[in-house]
Amino acid sequence: QVQLVESGGGLVQPGGSLRLSCAASGSIFSINAMGWYRQAPGKQRELVATITYGGSTNYADSVKGRFTISRDNAKNTAYLQMNSLKPEDTAVYYCNADIRTRTDWVRARDYWGQGTQVTVSS
Repeated sequence: QVQLVESGGGLVQPGGSLRLSCAASGSIFSINAMGWYRQAPGKQRELVATITYGGSTNYADSVKGRFTISRDNAKNTAYLQMNSLKPEDTAVYYCNADIRTRTDWVRARDYWGQGTQVTVSS
């Protein structure tokens, strides 16, 4: 009913930049918070950044000053601009959204994207 489609992952050198996109589609009534998570091999999935409908943001300490989360509500799309990338940023990045559907607007549910690989290596 609702899908999150991610794009923008790939291979980049240390110090480089990458921009991830997450487009939500389907029977959407409203989208509350959106966020980006990542999971490295053998590690637990961790929160990277979140953004509310009104634009309030929150970041993990490890990415503060380097990553910027944003959203375009008219397009139901969230972005993650990643600058000054480090090898330790290598992970699968997942988009998450708190969504109320048009058939069930009384409560929000979590939806996840399929994940996109980000590899930072020289």
